[in-house]
This record gives sequence, C-alpha cells and structure tokens, in this order.
Amino acid sequence: MPLHIPPAPAPALRSVLAALSSPTAVRDARTPALQSVQGPLSPELPLPVHVLDHVTPVDRAASDAGRTPRTRLTGWRFVIRSGDRAVAAADTMLTADGWAFSRFFEGPYITATERALRQAESLGTAYQPRLLSVPELYMLTLWLHGDTEADASAGAPAPADILVPLAPAPPGIAAHRPHRVAELLPMIGLRLSPAPLLVTPA
Repeated sequence: MPLHIPPAPAPALRSVLAALSSPTAVRDARTPALQSVQGPLSPELPLPVHVLDHVTPVDRAASDAGRTPRTRLTGWRFVIRSGDRAVAAADTMLTADGWAFSRFFEGPYITATERALRQAESLGTAYQPRLLSVPELYMLTLWLHGDTEADASAGAPAPADILVPLAPAPPGIAAHRPHRVAELLPMIGLRLSPAPLLVTPA
C-alpha cells in the first residue's frame, strides 16, 4: 500500500535547492558523491525528523500505561537523487528566521531509509512515514504513523505505530525488524536506564 509522504515546508525545500545550486553559499563542503556526480540533482522523499526525549523508567511505565512518549521536531531530511540513484541526503533545521539548510551527508542511513520505506510499502497498511531519532543510543528509526492526515511536524508515536530501526542499529536491537511502539519503547528505556550500583557488605 502506498505511503503518504508528508509535504515539507516550502522554505525548507527552497533552502536545500539553494544549497544545491550555490555550494559556495553553504559553510560545509559538498560530500564526495555530490562533488563527483554529473547532471542535475533533486531533493526528494522529505521526511520530518523527530527526537525522542530522554526515555527513563518513568517513561517506560507511562508507555505501558498507554500514554505517549515525548518527542520534538528538529528538522526535515531530503534524499538527494541523481537520476534514479540516491547519492546523499540533506538536513534542514528550524531557526529563529525560519527553515534553513543544515548539511549534506552520506552514509548507511540513506540506503537503510530507502530499504525501510520499501518494507513499509509491503505491510498492507497506509502510514505517514517520519524519522525518529534516539540520540542517547545513536539510533535512528523509520516511524510509521497511523494517522496519514496528521500534521507531520507535530504529535507523538501512538502505541500501535510502527518503528523500524535503521542499520546500523544498537547492539541487541535488530535493524529492519518492525516493532510496535509499545513493544520497542520499553526495550529502548531498559538500555538507557542506569546500571544498578553494586553494594558490597561492610
């Protein structure tokens, strides 16, 4: 079933187009792939990037009770294509003056995102795709939100939403294995819980 790709804010898309057309106008150099590619480049597959804030044992209990975790929008990410090939990605961020280009980058998360999107299309259910980052675990997931008409810049994962960890995933969490939010969030919380102190007898 086709995914409902949310439209990116127009200023975010314009900032990426400007960076692609005027590389000297951005602070960071283009990636090796962008420097070597021939022909036109186009930003596609816009996905909002949300961050999962501080999963703690309290949050795990809240998840078990059916409450939603805390998330916040940090940017929009675009896949940069040359023809039918993904060569890089571009991030934008929200500033005091509105949406602005942040950086170009390459790496395994680009191909992993495309793979996860193909997985999502085969699930037989319509979803709105987003990205959900867990900075403390250096973990990125494809978040498949069940409300396809929702504002992609707002909201939190519902217990029945699907999270697909992207490769490379943290040890003990299988990449590209879909999980319900209610299943994966407790696993994430356990990994972020502080280790119990060892108490030795006096």
